[in-house]
Amino acid sequence: MRIRRTIGAVLIAAAATAAAAAAVPEPAGSGNAVTHWNDVALEVLPVDPGLVVDSRGFAIMHAAIHDAVNGVDRRYQPYTADLSSPGASLDAAVAAAARDVLVAVSPSQQARIESEYTAALAAIPAGPAKEAGIALGQQSAEANLARRADDGLASVGEPVYAATGDPGDYDFTPPFDVPPLGPLALFPGWGRLTPFAIELDEHRLPGPDSLDSLRYALDFNLVKAVGKLHSTVRTAEQTQIAFFWFEFSPVGWNRIANTIVRQEHADPWKSARVLALVNFALADGYIAGFDQKYHHRFWRPYTAIRRGDTDGNPLTRVDPNWLPLFSTETFFIPPVPDYPSTHTVLGAAAAEVLIRNFGDHVTFDVTSGTLPGVTRRYHSFTQAAVENGLSRVYGGIHFLHAVNDGFRQGKGIGRDTARLLPREH
Repeated sequence: MRIRRTIGAVLIAAAATAAAAAAVPEPAGSGNAVTHWNDVALEVLPVDPGLVVDSRGFAIMHAAIHDAVNGVDRRYQPYTADLSSPGASLDAAVAAAARDVLVAVSPSQQARIESEYTAALAAIPAGPAKEAGIALGQQSAEANLARRADDGLASVGEPVYAATGDPGDYDFTPPFDVPPLGPLALFPGWGRLTPFAIELDEHRLPGPDSLDSLRYALDFNLVKAVGKLHSTVRTAEQTQIAFFWFEFSPVGWNRIANTIVRQEHADPWKSARVLALVNFALADGYIAGFDQKYHHRFWRPYTAIRRGDTDGNPLTRVDPNWLPLFSTETFFIPPVPDYPSTHTVLGAAAAEVLIRNFGDHVTFDVTSGTLPGVTRRYHSFTQAAVENGLSRVYGGIHFLHAVNDGFRQGKGIGRDTARLLPREH
């Protein structure tokens, strides 16, 4: 499939980083089958189908798990499949649902998936409950995969992006500006993918600041100073924050959500619902964010600063040699337009779902696959989401306006998503 080849070839370094991050030990707390299969997905989905596309895989898998768990004992409204198999093994149902979805969306990782599935089934006593659980999970996976069969995935690479060279228009950034990796703008059609939870029209944004505005000039000069590769104003902690949060969602926010449901000792039903909603919000964050990215087509700071003499703003000054902090072999400028920051959108969306399930004032630790050995502690989901967004300014790859509007868009997506799958009395 063309989409898999593109991701594998273009973002292989980032995919390897995300997969390595999945090797972080499981968080402390009372885990269950739901959190275990989330761990498995964290290991395989960043590799196949790859970054951005993995958000769709996470959402389908957790939708199937949610429907399977509620087929054993209905406590929440189902998402796709209204199933009923009282007495079925919950662990078998979760394993079968997760296994069938993962094999379908991550075929190159089948051996790894089958190994986990075999181990999971071996731990369940033989008998009718086990067989009923397997059948239930398979039904749920089949229904949720069928629901997404014609969701637009096949055409997310179209139409191929063409840069105009006009001031303010997104232009290709290194290393995706020249062969062998470019010129490339990633997934210009991703915004046409069918959302999992939201009405897309309700989450559009007003757009970037005008190039000749004071607010644009302030943003320009902020990122030019604090986001520069060898900045003299960026603090050591801001540099750490930039590298710490570079890890692409949905990996990072899935790990946070997994940590929280374990830490809060959520039962399998609540675990399934929360992880489904978090992943719907993450997937829809990419869809809504990319919809706006390719509608507004705004240039990245890299281009804006190097062509600052073309923007018509007397308060900006060109620097033809300017480089962002993310200008190394490990860290790079993602090949998509600036506005909005989807990294911020996803973080705010996931945080809002977690807030509406656990409250905002929860203390938790986070590790990062892109800054090994470093753990940061947060005392609220909002704190983590704000820092997640600001990291893109510190890294020199987003204007602050793209972060602010991305945060607003993400909170709205999380708010609407959190209303789904209500508890049944």
